[in-house]
Amino acid sequence: MTKYLYILTLVFLASCGQTNNNSDKFEGVNSDSVSETVENTSVKNLQLTDKTVKFLWRADKYDEALKDTFNSIFIDEDFCKTITDPERAALGYVATFIGNECWWDGEGKDDRSNLKCKILAALNLGYQCSDKHLGFLRQWFKDDKKSLKELENCPTTPYTATIQDTFDEITLTVKGNEISVFFKANGVNTREGDSWSWTETDHFEFDNNNIKLIKKDESKVKRDHFETGE
Repeated sequence: MTKYLYILTLVFLASCGQTNNNSDKFEGVNSDSVSETVENTSVKNLQLTDKTVKFLWRADKYDEALKDTFNSIFIDEDFCKTITDPERAALGYVATFIGNECWWDGEGKDDRSNLKCKILAALNLGYQCSDKHLGFLRQWFKDDKKSLKELENCPTTPYTATIQDTFDEITLTVKGNEISVFFKANGVNTREGDSWSWTETDHFEFDNNNIKLIKKDESKVKRDHFETGE
């Protein structure tokens, strides 16, 4: 009788242990699944708010160190605190190909991997053409083959380059599922004494967790010439 009770006790304990283990496994899987579902749902349910924001402009700024006044880029830092990822992607894409006071963070590296640009820094996208910068854009433009191809030619041009473009103004507009980035830009070739300027509006379409560049409206490029003094 004692032996029989002992066997029943072992069976009961083994059964309880197995039940608890299965319960732990179920809770773990369920918790991960819920977390993943919440994350996916938040992306899919992301709704953009209609808005028009002057994101970038130029103004004169006094430099204490150099004791002189210079024309500089200014960015709406408050907007950057609430910006959505699709808006970051649209602005980050446009900023990839036009200079915005880019300069080396410390000594310039041979692989040009530490070029810090004002817009990318404001958008928290790291150095120009870095894995953080391009990785983020490739994620959001994953269904836009043409834009992905363009990103393969990511330039690393500091603001002292002989030939360069730069922004004068950027305005972002959101209406429904369309994000539009209007900008004024100018360029210069100091060796040849050539300058140019133009305006452009890039139209992006937002759909769940990706965006596409669907249209570009570009003005005629205005060209001019100046004496280089050489």
